[in-house]
Amino acid sequence: MRTILVGSRKSRLALIQSRYVIGALSGLSPDFDFQIRHIVTKGDRILHVTLSKVGGKGLFVKEIEQALLDGTIDFAVHSMKDMPAELPDGLEIASVPVREDARDMFFSRNGASLEELPSGAVVGTSSLRRAAQLLHFRPDLRVQSVRGNVDTRMAKLKNGEFDAIVLAAAGMKRMGLPELKTAEYLPFGVSLPAVGQGALAIECRSGDAELKALLKKINDEETAVTVRAERAFLKKLNGGCQVPIAAFCECKGDTGLALTGLVASPDGATVLKTRLEGTDPDVLGTQAAGELLARGAGKILSEFSN
Repeated sequence: MRTILVGSRKSRLALIQSRYVIGALSGLSPDFDFQIRHIVTKGDRILHVTLSKVGGKGLFVKEIEQALLDGTIDFAVHSMKDMPAELPDGLEIASVPVREDARDMFFSRNGASLEELPSGAVVGTSSLRRAAQLLHFRPDLRVQSVRGNVDTRMAKLKNGEFDAIVLAAAGMKRMGLPELKTAEYLPFGVSLPAVGQGALAIECRSGDAELKALLKKINDEETAVTVRAERAFLKKLNGGCQVPIAAFCECKGDTGLALTGLVASPDGATVLKTRLEGTDPDVLGTQAAGELLARGAGKILSEFSN
């Protein structure tokens, strides 16, 4: 029996996601024993600064990827939205399980909806993408950074530090939190999700054929293809966390895909959005990004990425 070492951050959500994958794999073969190894990432250590100021994409994966390259773990379960567009040589995303809800969720202290919040209300989010879209929709709101895990953020809302906060629906659902009953799901027209939001990325070493064959058994092809289009969009833009970038792809018919992509200025004053259809995920994502670059996204990226 082979022991498979699974690298995971220590947060409750990260462990739930890792155990979910281990549970799915354990039912497929009796030849593997799974053990979780806790890894602390830079994003976990630095909690007092907004993500965009600490280094952008990769904050929650670099230490885990190094452990993969060093051979101290065999695979890792990431939130796909944390994954940089480029992976280190020798590593690959071997499996993408079925996607959870990709929408953002809005929680207010007194039950008000986003439209009902009074002018000047303070909304907390750690995401420039969410902040820009919120300010575009409601420029009269004040958006402030909030870091920490889900429990910490909900506590800050309840004790009055914020009038509202925005979180990913996928994490809330995976954690089974009762606060879902008080939440408002934000439509994509108000808050388009991050690339890969709601999906998991199972990363391992490219040369581990035995493990890759096992991981492939829990791959969801529809999720993998749509996320691939979104990541092609991100790669073409060469985007990190310094500029608001969003994308969501869905299947249309048997082979068709439809991708909505967005690039915005951090203050929400400028929002560039496109929707294209196609059949090849890499071509579709690249074309959508190219269209936005031609319409001025390059200027936004160069101005705010420095």
